[in-house]
Amino acid sequence: MSTVQNLFLKAMSATHTGLYRLTGGAIGGKMMGAPILLLTTKGRKTGLERTTPLLYLADGDALVIVASKGGAPEHPAWFHNLKANPRVTIQIGRERTGADAREATPEERARLWPQLTAMYSGYAAYQKKTTREIPLVILHRDGTASS
Repeated sequence: MSTVQNLFLKAMSATHTGLYRLTGGAIGGKMMGAPILLLTTKGRKTGLERTTPLLYLADGDALVIVASKGGAPEHPAWFHNLKANPRVTIQIGRERTGADAREATPEERARLWPQLTAMYSGYAAYQKKTTREIPLVILHRDGTASS
């Protein structure tokens, strides 16, 4: 991605996050019918909190997010951040909670990918656009079982 594209995405993400927080998700809580959460990670280099709005899929007690970065050749920064520190904060609506993040196993990915592409067809287009396998991340909120 070019520098201009990255700056545009950062500005859009910051605006989305601000509106989501201000309205408790009434604005920015869904995109094309799919639910959105706010993921806050700790920057692996800066130590600063970074928040990103992301589509999610509920899978039992777990939540699943996709490290697509629009099909860019590299993983999104938030993915590298949570790999370095899997302890994250998520916000759904007005509810904020801690969570533990981990990359989906190949078996989980095989089961979840069709559900995610059914929820948002853009993911399939993103995967075709890049040579990397787009990672899926499983979030286990505090107080829920982890597998």
